[in-house]
Order: sequence, then structure tokens, then C-alpha cells
Amino acid sequence: MERLEGQLVRLATLSSVALRAEWRQLYKRPAPDMTADLLRRGIAWRLQERMSGGLAPSLQREIARLMGEVERTGEAVPQASSRIKAGTWLVRDWGGTSHHVLILDDGYLYREQRYRSLTTIAVEITGTRWSGPRFFGLKTRKKEKAVGQAA
Repeated sequence: MERLEGQLVRLATLSSVALRAEWRQLYKRPAPDMTADLLRRGIAWRLQERMSGGLAPSLQREIARLMGEVERTGEAVPQASSRIKAGTWLVRDWGGTSHHVLILDDGYLYREQRYRSLTTIAVEITGTRWSGPRFFGLKTRKKEKAVGQAA
């Protein structure tokens, strides 16, 4: 992380010409006509994106869907969030034991330990690879859902 912090500090010292060169290197296209402050922010965002991996694929898909909707209709309506509210308990019986997971604002609490994903918890419980949301009954397979809808 120190390397990123050093790069961000260095950005504050760059001239507009140097910022435009940095932009071209990071984005592989000429910098848009904007102030040095906005160039710094755009470059900083790209550097941080590279370090942290960028947007989640699900968020990228939702953005693409909304963009397509705007192109077709002139407006976009976000889908209702399927996020479960913090404070909710998920309960799953497995192997003769009842497993309880508390939804937190920034993750999950299982057996007094914090986790970033339900999948990690499902794998710990079962010892095999599971989709966490599917294991806890939050999602079903698309084939099963389609069959259930047909009935």
C-alpha cells in the first residue's frame, strides 16, 4: 500500500503536462479537456482500481444493463437491491448442526469470527466448494427456477 500512497503523493507535484502524459499511459488514450485537479482524481482512481481490482463483476453487469436501458429508452431504473439488511440472521442446518450467520454492514459474523463472503463460510461448514448465497437459500439454480416458474 505504501507504493500506492507514494504514487498518490507524487501526483500532487505533477504539472498539467505531466498529468496528461500519466493519463495517456494509464488510460491508453489522450486526457480529456479538464482541470489538473480532475486529472489527478481520475489518475488516482485508476491507480487505486489497479491495486484493489476494480468494480465487482456484478456491479459492472448492472452498469452495462443500465447503460443499455438508457440507450433504448432514454432512462434507466435500477433493479431492487437483493442485499440483505444488516442485522439479519441466516440459519442453515448441516451435518446435524444448526449454523447461524449474522449479516453485518461490511460482511458476516459466524462463530464469533468475521468473514467477507458467505461462500467462505459455506466452504468452512461443508468442507467442499459451495456458493454461499445458494447454500444459505438466497439463490437457486437458474434451471430449478425456470422449472419452478413453469409449474
